[in-house]
Order: sequence, then C-alpha cells, then structure tokens
Amino acid sequence: MIRDLLRETEDRMKKTLEVLEADFRAIRTGRASPALVERVMVDYYGIPTPLNQLAVISAPEPQLLTIRPYDPSSLGEIERAILKSDLGLTPSNDGRIIRLVIPPLTEQRRTELARMVSRRVEEAKVALRNIRREALDDLREFEKEKLISEDEFYQARDELQELTDKYIARADEIGERKTREVMEI
Repeated sequence: MIRDLLRETEDRMKKTLEVLEADFRAIRTGRASPALVERVMVDYYGIPTPLNQLAVISAPEPQLLTIRPYDPSSLGEIERAILKSDLGLTPSNDGRIIRLVIPPLTEQRRTELARMVSRRVEEAKVALRNIRREALDDLREFEKEKLISEDEFYQARDELQELTDKYIARADEIGERKTREVMEI
C-alpha cells in the first residue's frame, strides 16, 4: 500500500518535470525552433487548439520559422494567436504561409526570459510540494484507519521527503540549464 502510494507520487512528480521541460522548449533562445510555437493556442472555430494540430511548423533557417496551415482559412486566427502570445514575435503572411523572423535576443529580453525560467521553476517546485502534501495526507489517513503502523508512517514520510528533495533538485537543475541557454549569446 505504501509502495503503491510512493510509486504513484513519483509518477506525478515525473509528469510535473516533463511539463516543466515542455514549457522550457517553448522559451526561445535566439534560434528558431518549432517547439517555440507548437503549444500556442489558436481559437479554431471556437475551440482552443494547439498550433501544431493546425499547421506544419518548420525552421528552414536558423532565424526563421514557417507555419503552413492545413486549412488556409485559419491563417488569420493563427496570426492573432501568435500576436497575443508572450513570444514577442510579429508574424508576416503571404496568404499561404506565416513567416516568423526570430530576432537576436537583447540583454534585457534575456534577463526577462531568465526571470520567466525562475518563475516556472518555482511553480514546478510548488506543484511538487503539493503532490508531497497530498501523499502525506494519504499516509496520515492510512495511519488513522490503522492500515499502517506509526513506525511505517514515519518511515514512509521520510522516503516521501527524500523523493520530493530529489525532484526539487532536478527542477533546479533543469532551470539552471535553461537559464544558461537563455543567457548564452
């Protein structure tokens, strides 16, 4: 029972870090990458839809992204969604393709992105702590219902804390790596 709870908790923590890494792929670093816009939500016939489901996104040059919608009538909506996003990019369209020129990052923008990275890492840490708190509540409930002994509770609590510390350290590591990447000229 305790093993199952710890395994489930670890799975949830892994997913939290996967989401963090996916968020970081969308933070630009001066190079064009399709991951930069894949998760931009476009209002497609009243339904928020990720851009990568509506168009082919490619990076033909290091400083250029092209977006070719499957449905040409969605071009305007895609353009509006990119403008509304916090990417700071201005799309240009020729009626069939949207081009996004990725300008070199200024020092000020790099600093902003580094702060954004720190904020996202902190949000991930809060999510990890919330997962720990929920698991701890479950353990307390198990002990209260006499499903586990007091000794088992304390041992499981310590294992849970070690697990949390491990994932928080990984979140910090991921954040430091992304900050270095963003600050790189």
